[in-house]
Amino acid sequence: MSKKTIFIIIWLILLSLGPITVIRNTPELSINFFQRMFGLWAFTLLFIQIILGAFMQKLTEKLGGWIFKFHITEGLFAYALVFSHPLLFAVLNYQTSGVFNPFYVYLGFSLKDIELFYSFGRSAFWLMTLAVVAALLRTQPWLQNNWRKFHILNYFVFFAVWYHSFKVGTDIGTFPFSFFHGPAFVIVLGIVLYRLFSYFKSLFTSPSRSGSTSPNTSTRRE
Repeated sequence: MSKKTIFIIIWLILLSLGPITVIRNTPELSINFFQRMFGLWAFTLLFIQIILGAFMQKLTEKLGGWIFKFHITEGLFAYALVFSHPLLFAVLNYQTSGVFNPFYVYLGFSLKDIELFYSFGRSAFWLMTLAVVAALLRTQPWLQNNWRKFHILNYFVFFAVWYHSFKVGTDIGTFPFSFFHGPAFVIVLGIVLYRLFSYFKSLFTSPSRSGSTSPNTSTRRE
């Protein structure tokens, strides 16, 4: 079995956790069913995206160049889910109240009670929008050398989505997704701490520019 096949199998297993969990709680198909499933899928894909982004060089060496294209495609798919999840929530509200209000699900912001937890989801959407736009415009000269820096936003997106799902999610406590939700947080936190440690370590261990050139070999220009 090839490494690519093994990767795809693991990817499909992770994606299956969301539908299995929602089916266990809500067997019948409805807007609420898909809205919740899209939310779990979005969380799962954000986790995978961070793993791929953090270890892209090593994964490319082991799996091949296709993994980068997969990373880009999956990122767009994840963004579509992050966009669709609140949109279906707006449709669900329309069914129950007769009012369709996309402003509430995408732009509304509040620090009060449960609205605070919804606001984490809204903030995640806009941060991810910036990251996706930067990736799509990565070939532009003014962004070509810096677009990867926008990837740091994905970490904020993940933690915001995790907290949002932890506070208002109705399925994260149900197996098998309950087996994945907590460990995913720990793994991403570990990646963040490791990258921060590596960054600060490089600051203290890299030779200074002034000391890297010997005075005896320097060239004086008149």
